[in-house]
Order: sequence, then C-alpha cells, then structure tokens
Amino acid sequence: MPTLYDYLDSGNGYKIRLLMAHLEQPYRRVQLEIFHGASRTPEFLAKNPNGRIPTLELDDGTFLAESNAIMWYLAENTTYVPQDRLGRAQALQWMFFEQYSHEPYVATARSLIRHHAPDSPRRAEVPERQVKGHQALAVMEGHLARRSFFVNERYSIADIALYAYTHVAPEGGFDLSAYPNLLAWLGRVASQPRHIRITDTPMG
Repeated sequence: MPTLYDYLDSGNGYKIRLLMAHLEQPYRRVQLEIFHGASRTPEFLAKNPNGRIPTLELDDGTFLAESNAIMWYLAENTTYVPQDRLGRAQALQWMFFEQYSHEPYVATARSLIRHHAPDSPRRAEVPERQVKGHQALAVMEGHLARRSFFVNERYSIADIALYAYTHVAPEGGFDLSAYPNLLAWLGRVASQPRHIRITDTPMG
C-alpha cells in the first residue's frame, strides 16, 4: 500500500487525496506538521531532498515528489488522463499553468493569511499575490466561458490540479463572485462521484 506524506491544509496534498478517492486507491497517510519543520528533518529529506509535501512512497520503496507528477503517475491509463496526444498535452499545459501562474499567488496568499501572524513581515506580500492571483483566475474564467471542464469537455487531472486551491481561494482574500463560469465549474467538480473535501482523510 502506498504511503502519502501530507499536510491536511495543503491544496497540493489535497490533489492526491482527491484523485485517490476517485480511483478508490487505498493508501496510508502520514501527517507532517510542515510549519514546525517536519519536512526539513534528515529523515524526511532522505525521502525527498526538496523537503516538500506531498511525497508518495510507492510499494517498492520509491519516493515520488511534486503533486502534479504524482497525479500523472496515479492517473495514467485511467479516464482522468486524456487518451489523445493533444488532450494529454493540454492537460499538462493547465497543470504547468497551475504551478507557475496560479499556485504561487492564489495558494501563497491563502497560506500567508492562514499561517502567518497579522504582524508578520510576509503579510506585506499579500496584495501583490492577490493581483497576480486574480490574473490567473481571469484566465480560467475566460477558458470556462465555453467549456464545462478544462480539457476535452471531460473531468480530468487538469481540473483536479486547478480545483485544489481555487475552491479555497476566498481564504486567501479572493472574491470569486466576479467569476461566474469558474463558480459553475467548481460546482461541477464538487459533484463528481467520490468527491471529498480538503479536510477529509482516508478514514473520513
């Protein structure tokens, strides 16, 4: 049984938990208190030298890092990865977008607000993060104007990647009311079979 090294509030960890729930994939979950240095210990760095969660330990002892790479590994040869060449490339396109243009702003604004004290110097980053986060949300809104899902009109790991931090964006100070297409998409994702919330664990 694979082991997921995780932090429950992490959208990147949630991607893996949500996909595994869809796939009905059993796994063992290890909670790491990342804001108390648990991912920087010598023991964990031996598993993932980058010191980040999620990290997935496979049955043969191999460790796989980076949330979107883990998702691709788990979803390959399932309905959650497009079967056509262009569709796969487009799924990757949106997954790269999520990590480069979305997560650094939407997720980081949320993390700064949730996990840093109001007087923390890092709170000064929030306004700029929100500006760039809104730019990413606007790109998504435009894409969804004529589509139900991000690739091939079918729910895929591209949607999971983008849903993880978008659905909790209000916790980062983002008002989503200006994005009706995005809100409708969030509802479609949440209605998928075996959907779980970010706070749900394998034991419920």
